Amino acid sequence: MIGDIQQKEIKEIYRTSIIQQTAFWSNVKTLQGVETKAYDFKSKKANLFSDNHDDTYIIGDLLIVIQKLDKDHCIAYVPYGPEIEPSAENQGFFLEQLSEGLRTFLPHNCIMIRYDLSWESQWANEDHCYDVHGNWIGMPEKRIQEMRVNFNTNHWNLRKANTDILPSNTIFMDLNKCSDELLANMKPKTRYNINLAQRKGVNIKMLGMESLAVWYELYRQTAQRNNFFLHSIDYFRVVISARANDTNSPADVYLLIAEVDDKPLAAMFLIVANKRGTYLYGASSSENRNYMATYALQWKAMEWCKLKGCTEYDFFGISPNPDPSHPLYGLYRFKSGFGGEMLHRMGCWDYPLLNDKYQYYKSVEFKNQSYHLS
Repeated sequence: MIGDIQQKEIKEIYRTSIIQQTAFWSNVKTLQGVETKAYDFKSKKANLFSDNHDDTYIIGDLLIVIQKLDKDHCIAYVPYGPEIEPSAENQGFFLEQLSEGLRTFLPHNCIMIRYDLSWESQWANEDHCYDVHGNWIGMPEKRIQEMRVNFNTNHWNLRKANTDILPSNTIFMDLNKCSDELLANMKPKTRYNINLAQRKGVNIKMLGMESLAVWYELYRQTAQRNNFFLHSIDYFRVVISARANDTNSPADVYLLIAEVDDKPLAAMFLIVANKRGTYLYGASSSENRNYMATYALQWKAMEWCKLKGCTEYDFFGISPNPDPSHPLYGLYRFKSGFGGEMLHRMGCWDYPLLNDKYQYYKSVEFKNQSYHLS
């Protein structure tokens, strides 16, 4: 199924809307001191897609992040890749063939390849995975998932990871629609809050590195309020300073800040790659929340993306359903109000390369599960 895997220069990564599979993201990781690699592969269309008898080849690529576990071991992490999404019945065999082909290119001490798949879940369109109200219940237990994904594989070696790293549930806005239609499709309260923010004089500014401290103070308040991990300011300095303009897959980073009378109320990192805008990080003040600045901020981001030629907007992370006990429920409630289409992704799947060490890593990881927003 997979042929001619070749390592390639990072700058030659193909243009894509998935920012985690761009040369830009490689630059972010490099500035953070993490090694990345890129590979080309090709496969016949007939081997990828059902009811397709075309023997011509598709050439794809993927970005791999080499994550050190200790001085002796590492894992190969593929963030939201590969981008090519085969038909469901071919996905396991495709990942198996790709993994075996990549094995010889990876460090000898690499214990596994972890694919953080952006593909739609194979259970996303099955009625039994939804309740009577149309809410996503979730995928079946891991054993059942693994049986389906490994169907037609030779080694039965794909394992559902204990945790997903990047968000496996998100909402996409179709920016091909006009502004009036987008507003009309929002929940009344969301539409009202956007208008309320405008009436209260909330102003959106696009700022740069010089305003990073303003962002970080809002981010600090948000982390404290919601009890999540606090990245250092250097983490965000890397994201806003990364560049890949001399590559095939650049991305533009914008820092948007909502304020009233020069008082910052909310801020976000917006990244535009190809035809997609992605809401990557957000933060808001613990004060003056009645100004509804976060609503004005999101609406301005969508309008800006439309001006930049984007056809879609990715909210980048929600709970899978309206369950108040879920850590991301607040994001679900806020983001779902804007309308859009929910996407349930496949999430993280592992292909062990050193099975004994993989089993040990998996058991340790299980004891330290957490939710990741980025």
